[in-house]
Amino acid sequence: MDIGIKIKQLRTQKGLTLEELASRCELTKGFLSQLERNLTSPSIATLNDILEALGTTLSEFFSEAKDEKIVFKEDDFFVDEREGYKVNWIVPNSQKNEMEPVLIELEAGQKTFELNPNDGEEFGFVLEGRVTLVNGDKEYFVKKGETFYLNGRDFHYLRNDRKTAAKVLWVSTPPLF
Repeated sequence: MDIGIKIKQLRTQKGLTLEELASRCELTKGFLSQLERNLTSPSIATLNDILEALGTTLSEFFSEAKDEKIVFKEDDFFVDEREGYKVNWIVPNSQKNEMEPVLIELEAGQKTFELNPNDGEEFGFVLEGRVTLVNGDKEYFVKKGETFYLNGRDFHYLRNDRKTAAKVLWVSTPPLF
């Protein structure tokens, strides 16, 4: 880790000049300039004073938190081929998140497995084809461009009664698949 550059980044993010930071932590402007250019090193106590003046702590300063991945490409997806349909996890490891988006490709005449009653909520968007949403003892026909939203109180699943495949973006919270 380049301590000097990181201190300079924090200082400029806070909109402070070298002189202002020097005044806040009772150091000289010259010392801070040398520190930011890695020409000198601070003691732990001095570094702690500088970081306090910058509104952070030693542990935050030295944490190497990795950037969270936000954008996913098709190469990142995980596909599970089941009998008559595919489940595509379009956000890798989404089971650890609050919600789980999956892309379901349902072949003609097939159905997904039955989801047991749960405390979650589920949303679906039909991207291609038409499906029958079976929710408890009720059936709903949902076609391309339409959505559904339900709580998980009843057994439910999707069925494709058509002669062409269907694709559904399904988002559940908590993760179910």
